[in-house]
This record gives sequence, C-alpha cells and structure tokens, in this order.
Amino acid sequence: MADDRPPADRDRSPLGEAAERSEQAVERVRHRSGQASRIRARQWEVTLVISIQAGLAAALAALIAQHFLGPGAHVFAPAAAVGTIATAIGQRARRTFELLFGVGLGIVIGDALRFIIGNGPWQTGVVVALAIASALLVAGKGGPLVGQAGGTAVLIATLAPMQRGLELPRIFDALVGGAVGLLVVALLLPINPIRVLDRAATPIFAVLHEQLAELAEAVRQRDVDRAQGVLERLRGTEGDVGRLNDSLSGAEEVVTIAPARWHRRQQFHRYARSASHLERLLLDSRALARWSTTALQYDEPIPAELPDAIARLGQAVEEMRTECRVGETTQCTRKLVEECAELAGRAAAIGVKSFGDALVTGLRTASSDLLRAAGCEPDDANRIVRKAAGAGEAAISPPTRRHLHRARPTRAARARRRAHLATRRRDDDRAGLSAQKRPAR
Repeated sequence: MADDRPPADRDRSPLGEAAERSEQAVERVRHRSGQASRIRARQWEVTLVISIQAGLAAALAALIAQHFLGPGAHVFAPAAAVGTIATAIGQRARRTFELLFGVGLGIVIGDALRFIIGNGPWQTGVVVALAIASALLVAGKGGPLVGQAGGTAVLIATLAPMQRGLELPRIFDALVGGAVGLLVVALLLPINPIRVLDRAATPIFAVLHEQLAELAEAVRQRDVDRAQGVLERLRGTEGDVGRLNDSLSGAEEVVTIAPARWHRRQQFHRYARSASHLERLLLDSRALARWSTTALQYDEPIPAELPDAIARLGQAVEEMRTECRVGETTQCTRKLVEECAELAGRAAAIGVKSFGDALVTGLRTASSDLLRAAGCEPDDANRIVRKAAGAGEAAISPPTRRHLHRARPTRAARARRRAHLATRRRDDDRAGLSAQKRPAR
C-alpha cells in the first residue's frame, strides 16, 4: 500500500517526531506561563479597584440609610450596594434594575399569597415557589432578579406576621443601595475605559503581530516545525478573546453612565470597532498558518512575495493598535494592508499551487478584515484589496494590449468592395436613377 503522506513527513524519524512534540509542549507551557502572569497582574489591579469601590459604596449606603430612612438596621441598603459593585463590569446597570425589579416582584407575590393562603411552613414554600417561577418566566434565566424575588418572598412570608411594615423599608433599601453603587461606579471612581480596553486587547494584538512575523520567517526559511508552532500558539487565545469581550462591555458601560468619561466616547467607539474584529483576524491568521504548514509539507513552490505579504500583515496589525490607542487616523494601517494585498497578487501571478493559492486567498481575506477593523465599509474594503491585488498581478504579467486602430483591409477585400460598388451602380443605371437621386454609398 502506497504511503500518501507528504515527503517531509516520510523523512521524519520517530525520534525526531518525539523531539518535535517535546519542543512544542515546552513552548506551549512557556507561552501559557507568560499569559498567566499577565492575567494575574490584571486580576490584582481589578481586585483592588472593585474592593475599594465596594467598601466605599457600602459605607455611603449605610450612612444614607441611617440618616434618611428612619430607625432600624437597614442591612439591605449596603448589601444591595455591594451586590451592584460586585456584579461583572459591563452589567452593573442592568443587574441593578434586575435587583430592584426582583425585590418588587417578591413583595407583590409574597403579600398577595399571604393574604390568600395565610402563614405557615407550607405557605412559605408555596410563596417562594411561585415567586421563583414568576421571576424565571420574566428573566428567562437565573440572576439577581430571581434571587431577590425568592429572598424577598421568604422575608415577607416568614417575618411579616411578626413585624409589620417590612415592604417599604425593603424597597427603599434596595433603591438606596443600587443608586449608591451606580453613583460610585459612575462618578466617584470611574475606570478609564480606554485603559481597560487597551489592556485587554494588548495580548491579542501582541500575539498577532509576533506570530505573523514568526510565520513569515518560517515560510521564508521553509521551516515546517516553526509554522506548526505558530498554528499551535494562535489556537491558545480563546481566554484572551473572552476577556476582551468582557472589557468591551465594561468600557461601554463606563462611557455611557459616567459623565467624567463622556469625552472618551469617540475614541472608545473607534478602538472598540477595531478590537471587535480581532477574533476574526485570529481566525484568518490560523488559516494562514495552516495553509503555510501544508504548503511546506507538500514542498510546494513559495514565491518570496508570500512571506513578505505575511510580514506586512503583521506590521499592519501593530500599526492599527498604535493608531487606535492614540486616536489617530488609520492611514498607515491602510497603506500596509494595500502593500500586503499587492504582494499577494504578485505571488499569484508568479505561480503557486493549490495550497499556495489558498494562502493567497487567505491573505486577501485577512487584508479585507483588517481594513474593516480600521474603519472601512465592507464593500470599500473588498474594492481596495481587489484593486491592490490586481495591481500586483499586472506588475508581473501585464494584460494584452488591444489595438486601438482598425486593421487595414487586405487586397482581396478591397477588390470585393470595388466589385460590389460597380454592381450597385449598374443596377441603379438600369433602374433609371440619376446621379443626384442615388443613395449614398
């Protein structure tokens, strides 16, 4: 049975394969340890900020409840404030409204059923079950709304018979706690949205820039192992993408509710548009690494323009991060992307095989996605890439020039024309037409 593996795989010994797997494992561990240290540093900073916000919100909520809500413990006011702060960044406003709605729902259901079925252990179970069911039907999933509806129903069903007037203090405590929590987040200690977004996007920009440069060198030196290593490292970025999505929602919340950060809105939206395309660029880069590895394994010809195009793409990613962070226009990014597409077109005109052709297509796709990240509309991005790639192809193999003048008729054609005109004149003479009335020839 014939061995259909590519030549590079047939020449590799089992010992060499084991050594390669060991090197890849060590590289993955080193890469993940570096990511883990960066993640821990960001977690420490986020922990410090949230802790200060929660402590300040709890103190303010307790102080306001003590002086303005009358006598009593008012435990729920600081608890609601802490619950608002501890909610994931980017969901605080929505979760606060869910908390308030859950309290109101629990009070309504608890009071209504208490008057209908009375008080007692089984009545408490019925009240809580109906409150939870109603909250789930409204919210569709668990969360503050469901928890507060169930907890408030329990308090109303168990404590209301012994202590009158629990409903209004519960509602006012929730209002004070939620308002104080949002006040601390929006006015007193608002985070810098651009800084949060930049820190979350930096690992992805860095891995794209570094690995595209590494892939360009691997293709230039026809090193299959290096290209395979790039593919493995690009596959380990799911955690960074998730943290970026969380940071996008958090930064959007800050520029929406914090007046001190409203001047950052335009810069945030520009940066957020670029960052939101990073996941697509990661997929494009993985495809480039996969096609490069396969083309090298099958020993296909690789024009020098292909690794240069990959390197230009990596430079464009880094340039886009710099321009978005400082709020400049993306002209340099667009120029590098056009150079990438032009080099890909040159490589296609020089000649590539099946996997090399897929690599050219992947470069054009990544260039279009990068232009969209830089602010271009999809149609404009495709047109720019198509034009640049066409210019690259034309530089290698110019199109055939069409003759702008008519071909001179041959002698036989001129003779047939004279004979046809003489026949028409004889026919006109027989018909008795004068020279003035003859049709123009």
